[in-house]
Amino acid sequence: MGTEQEISRAPIGVFDSGVGGLTVAREIMRNLPNEHIVYFGDTARVPYGSKSKDTIIRFSRQIIRFLQTQEVKAIVIACNTASALALDEVEKEFDIPIIGVVKPGARVAAAATKNRRIGVIGTESTINSHMYPRLIHEQDPDITVFEKPCPLFVPLVEEGWLKDSVTEEVAKRYLDELLAQDIDSLILGCTHYPLLRSLIRGIVGEQVNLVNPAYETAKELELLLKEKHLENPGTKAPVNEPYRFFVSDAANKFKNFANSILPYDIETTRKIHIEEY
Repeated sequence: MGTEQEISRAPIGVFDSGVGGLTVAREIMRNLPNEHIVYFGDTARVPYGSKSKDTIIRFSRQIIRFLQTQEVKAIVIACNTASALALDEVEKEFDIPIIGVVKPGARVAAAATKNRRIGVIGTESTINSHMYPRLIHEQDPDITVFEKPCPLFVPLVEEGWLKDSVTEEVAKRYLDELLAQDIDSLILGCTHYPLLRSLIRGIVGEQVNLVNPAYETAKELELLLKEKHLENPGTKAPVNEPYRFFVSDAANKFKNFANSILPYDIETTRKIHIEEY
């Protein structure tokens, strides 16, 4: 891949089942402005939340192989489902630093809780994997974790209904159960959910600490790059396309959604045949 200096200028690969991982890309853009990103959204095969572990591992392998063709220096699995089900497997198989979104969120929640009662919301697959409780209990076995799948949140976010009364009604129904458990921290365990942050905040109140794994993952990535001497010094002339976006389907729909939430306007989104990798 070239000299150490060339490697440090290589982009970060970020992938998700669709548009949710854009919240992670957004935090990387904000917190690591010198870094370039190659983002892949698996829009043809979304959602991941209802698929089996074997399928998620197969999809993740294909995407990592594609990202390697883009000469990325590290990979962020910006999807809670793939982080929960595939990260341990692909970390062993690929010779490239890979991080997911579940571990950073679990670590921060365990450190922040005062009453040791934490709520987790996520897709069916993430909740059924019980990955968050497992990682939280590694930090502190005395913490009680309450999990709640919220399958309707993803379609509502993708429909753009972020402040809609329908979304609020659904959120109240999901969250009342957790609030009854006297939680003091709530992990937004799906990368779509930070887009509902203000609506969720209105329901749970100021006394519940909202943990956003997207932000914590960007901070973890920063530490990883420092540790491996891979940070982009950002001293060279600016790159033509610092952020590149690829999808497996519906490129225009993806681009429109991305432009509504990113601090950077995307001009092109390229569609690729992910099954070839």
